[in-house]
Amino acid sequence: MAVNDIFKTFKPQNTHIAKYVDYYYLDVKPDNISHEFECYPHFNTTISLYQSHIRLGDKTVIFQENTSPLQIFTPIRDKLLSVKQKGKVYKIVIVFKPFGVQQFFKNIDFSDYLIDFNFFNEKELKSLFKTKDTAILTELLDDFLLKRYNKHKNIILEKSIAYILDNHADLLVEDLSLQLNISRRHLNRVFKHHFGVPVKKFQKIVIFRQVLNQKLFENPEKSFTALAHEFYYSDQSHLIKTFQHFTSKSPNKLVNEGTHLGNEDTFWKIS
Repeated sequence: MAVNDIFKTFKPQNTHIAKYVDYYYLDVKPDNISHEFECYPHFNTTISLYQSHIRLGDKTVIFQENTSPLQIFTPIRDKLLSVKQKGKVYKIVIVFKPFGVQQFFKNIDFSDYLIDFNFFNEKELKSLFKTKDTAILTELLDDFLLKRYNKHKNIILEKSIAYILDNHADLLVEDLSLQLNISRRHLNRVFKHHFGVPVKKFQKIVIFRQVLNQKLFENPEKSFTALAHEFYYSDQSHLIKTFQHFTSKSPNKLVNEGTHLGNEDTFWKIS
């Protein structure tokens, strides 16, 4: 990172918001000319707020003086996301837990990317971009989201997500659908409608991130062979194939090439 760059992660303080928001982060690069990075697949979703930027057709985000803030929703991802930023960067990001964003914004299709959607109004955005103090940003973001909070219940999703997050074993969709007393087809339809991926793919993304987090943050000394066993892969070869499917990289290469930013699970390959 350059001398004047800032990258900070910070947690919501409001207990209601913390149920649905994993963390926030601030990304500031006042002297940036060009910056590229890759984000790995994740089961969380994000709303990214850029202070004064436009987004080109090739997905490059460019700073333009006196341009309106840019607001981007990124859904659950099962592929690499490549990001290119040109010019100064001032970005605030909300990282939502699964089915979190739906608690604040209604009647919106969150199964795909949303570009330049007005999640927050001009006055709110202006107050956010006035400060780099994460304590003030936390208070503002918590407050803006709390004003929009409107509990959205979906028993199928809530029970499915809880089961998948708490169980490492290979998921049999038929077993989960039986527990929920619904058909496999209906269960997949619900996941596709809300998340853009079927339930089995969602579970594979969750386990991929859990393995990665174990290796990066919780037990770096543990081998991928041991992790494959712990997370019920048939063998290490199965784990390697999963990593290659999601990232086109072996587990060791991914870990060695990536950069951990902040104090949460933000882990990117920076070019």
